[in-house]
Amino acid sequence: MIFKRRLYLQIYFTIIASLLLVVMVTGAVFAIFGSEKFEERISDISAHLTWQALPPATAPLDIQAEGLRKLVSQFNMKASLYDANKHLIASWGPPLPRPKRNADGDGWHRHRAVRGWGPVWLTQFPDGRWFAVDLRDRRGNHPIIGLIVLLAIVTLVIGAAAYPFVRRLTGRLERLQSGVEKVGAGDLATRVDVEGKDEVAQLATSFNDSTEKIEKLVNTNRQLLANASHELRTPLARVRLGVEMLKQKPDAKRQAALENDISELDQLIDEILLMSRLDTNSKPQMTENVDLLALAAEESNRYEKCTLSGEICEVRGNTKLLRRALRNLLDNAHKHGMPPVQISIERQGQSAVIQVHDEGSGIDVAQRDQVFQPFYRAPDRQNIDGYGLGLSLVKQIAEAHHGVVSIADTGAHGTTIEIRLPLLT
Repeated sequence: MIFKRRLYLQIYFTIIASLLLVVMVTGAVFAIFGSEKFEERISDISAHLTWQALPPATAPLDIQAEGLRKLVSQFNMKASLYDANKHLIASWGPPLPRPKRNADGDGWHRHRAVRGWGPVWLTQFPDGRWFAVDLRDRRGNHPIIGLIVLLAIVTLVIGAAAYPFVRRLTGRLERLQSGVEKVGAGDLATRVDVEGKDEVAQLATSFNDSTEKIEKLVNTNRQLLANASHELRTPLARVRLGVEMLKQKPDAKRQAALENDISELDQLIDEILLMSRLDTNSKPQMTENVDLLALAAEESNRYEKCTLSGEICEVRGNTKLLRRALRNLLDNAHKHGMPPVQISIERQGQSAVIQVHDEGSGIDVAQRDQVFQPFYRAPDRQNIDGYGLGLSLVKQIAEAHHGVVSIADTGAHGTTIEIRLPLLT
């Protein structure tokens, strides 16, 4: 059923049904609690005004007849006036049925035993006279009918005005649904227009942000898989060749080279797995208080011509990952730069700043954005051991700790790579 499948129809008809319910409840309440009192009050007023408009009971009969004529002729009604003994005094039109003997004179009463007449109503004046009126030609709508008609018109007007707003709201949801379906079909470049500033607009913004992250993650994994396949092929080929040669002739040197190839392969796989973990939501716990100065002191002792300076800076994070980031920076400085290597740990505002500086030839400005990409190696560094994952991992580790990594422009010779992390508060 189309009504159940279309949100805008459900919202729209909910509004209409609510308005109709208001109309019915208002009419019912008025009919139960207000109509009776309203009619009673109106009948009392009309009877009193009629009595005041007619000549008094002591006036001559012709004067009373003339007064009756003047009163009812302007309303196009038939009426009769009786005395206290229910004898006809005057009539405008054919005489109406006289009151019954047991008629009660309190308020207006409908004459129930009248044939050939319209609704005949009777009332008794304070002076004892009776007044009868035929409302056949003066039938009007009940007050509640007018109220219901008015509320029905209001409902139609509100319904007509509400439709474009409801349709616009659900139209945005339908466009968002279309975007979700496209993403589900594999089109990760899909984005939806952010219309307005309400919750639907926030949902569209969240959708675009999420889609962008998914697209980036998928593209990164695709690139990682392609590059990993390429990089794994070389050590695997060496391992296969070494195994075949060892089968033919045992050689200690060749066996040592084979073990080295296996070690490189194991390291490469470890780095690929770590990158994959950092790209997903299953990141390692970042709940440790890490002293960066102490950590840098431990890592710097592993290298010759490596000096450390700075102050104690604590951050919240993962000791193993931060150790891996520092080790990668130091390895990169010794492989691609030139000793001596200097490490500094400083406080700058609310950030802890780690700088690793080497005295190598530096990195071209054009390559500074590329060096943090997975498997990237500069054209003049192709023959150096490594797979181009070191700085990429440093960047991922820094971002996992809500920090950033960059190549600092110190103006000095060599290269300075800087990690900026939020201090522990």
